[in-house]
Amino acid sequence: MKDLFQVIDAPLITEKGTLLAEDGNQVLFRVPSAANKTEIRQAVEKLFDVKVVKVRTLNYLGKTRRVGRIVGRRPAWKKAYVTLAEGQSIDFFEGA
Repeated sequence: MKDLFQVIDAPLITEKGTLLAEDGNQVLFRVPSAANKTEIRQAVEKLFDVKVVKVRTLNYLGKTRRVGRIVGRRPAWKKAYVTLAEGQSIDFFEGA
C-alpha cells in the first residue's frame, strides 16, 4: 500500500459523519482492510493538505446475504475516523 490513492477508497458522507465534521472536527473515510493508521494519516495529510491529530479505525465484517438457496457474503471493509487539527477542515461539497 504505497500509493496514496489506494489507501483511501472514498469519503463516507453520512448523517453521523456530517455531525462529527461539524462538532468534533473529524472526517470519515472508507479504506482498504489492509491499510494501517500510519498509511491513512500520511495519505490524508498529503492528499488534502491538512494536519491529522489522530486516526481511529473500525473493521466491519461483510453481512451474509441469501438469494434462494445460495448463501453469499458482502465484502468486509474498514472505516477510518480521522481527527483534524484545530482550524483545519476538508470540504467535500466545495463545488456543489
